[in-house]
Amino acid sequence: MKTQYIGLVGDVGGTNARFALVDTDGRVRNLHVYQARDFASLADVIADYLERALGRRRPPRAVIAVAGPVLDGEITFTNLDWQVSEGDLLATFEFEAVKLLNDFAAQALACPRLERENLKPIGPVLRGAGPDCPLVVLGAGTGFGVAGLARGPLGDLAIATEGGHAGFAPNDEVEVEVWRAMHAKYGRVSIERLLSGAGLFDLYGILCELDQTPPAFDDERAVMEAGLAGDPGAAKALDRFGAILGSVAGDLALSFGARGGVFISGGIAPRMAERLASGQFRARFEDKGRLTEFVKEIPTALVLHPYPALLGAARELEQMERL
Repeated sequence: MKTQYIGLVGDVGGTNARFALVDTDGRVRNLHVYQARDFASLADVIADYLERALGRRRPPRAVIAVAGPVLDGEITFTNLDWQVSEGDLLATFEFEAVKLLNDFAAQALACPRLERENLKPIGPVLRGAGPDCPLVVLGAGTGFGVAGLARGPLGDLAIATEGGHAGFAPNDEVEVEVWRAMHAKYGRVSIERLLSGAGLFDLYGILCELDQTPPAFDDERAVMEAGLAGDPGAAKALDRFGAILGSVAGDLALSFGARGGVFISGGIAPRMAERLASGQFRARFEDKGRLTEFVKEIPTALVLHPYPALLGAARELEQMERL
């Protein structure tokens, strides 16, 4: 007997496009990962996946988490030359219903369901203020994503944001010099300009210039690998990256009143988990002046699950099923 599926779920970022099916027991199955830039459109990727996974069959519904703002059921991708709408997908694939949602909003929906083994506390192990308190999820990768989750007796509501495009605030003289160099290069300096893969590489180059040391590496991947292996210049860049991430995470905890916890995901932070745990992340997270005691009670944890946005999309699919 063929497995029955209630829907298609996807997680499409600036680099990878991940798709899976959700069965009638709510399990996410048949995962396949694509390189997004190998395709001309989102519809082309979905068509390839459905043919690969189901042949001529089609699931009744689809929930796709996407990297960028979803406005009136449409998205123009931030880091891809793609534009798509829920209406286009309904017409192309004859789904009964389609939902596009921001990828970090999907991750926010997933966070309350993550098991302990999928989370690594950064700093003290804290319980948070309770299951009805807001939480926030953030992460650096190709870009920098932010979303909140409002919680209550009637259910959870994900709040999509473009918080990664808020302005970067220097915390000390080194970061003032970093801001100046970034401003000279880009104009306005957003959080994403620094807390992203490209931002890590820019940060490394600026710190080398401040130390009057020629840079030794050609891209962010090499900086990450060298820093984790102990290269002094690259390690300095990773430590500064983690410190800035801590400051930003603490600011977002204040902005959302996220007493339920702050969750850090994305492609970069989990690769430097031990460095974040032993570095300045938590100290900078808590360094909030008169509100230090407030944020000291907020737990911070790395999301270790490889596909949290797919879990969140599956949860949204369940909610569609109940309507």
